Amino acid sequence: MDNIRIYIVEDSSVIRENLIDALHENAPIEVVGTAEDERSALAWLRDRSHACDLAIVDIFLKNGSGLGVLKGMGEMDEAPVRVVLSNHATPEIRAKCQQLGAAKVFDKSNELDEMLGWLNRYARSDRGVAALRS
Repeated sequence: MDNIRIYIVEDSSVIRENLIDALHENAPIEVVGTAEDERSALAWLRDRSHACDLAIVDIFLKNGSGLGVLKGMGEMDEAPVRVVLSNHATPEIRAKCQQLGAAKVFDKSNELDEMLGWLNRYARSDRGVAALRS
């Protein structure tokens, strides 16, 4: 099973570091980059010299928003799988994120274990086909 190459868009350094630690402990992943704002996230993601399988995106960022990141990724030829991890995973936000191409939306406060389980299923599947349905 190959490591999942993950790009993280999260403005809080504390949450970002805790998330990276939790991911390394619970899923076969490699964090290939991080961003704190919409512009630098999209610049990294659009750079063809960078590659990732999956992007974990927060909604509220230092500048711009995760919704803008999702929208920008939707305009890319080969966008990674998009997963949203936010404290603001209301039904309206979930629907908007899915409209913008998010495969899954998880609430930071109570769905982290669910996300880690989903990532493990994604890693075991043939690059996510089964996990995207679960």
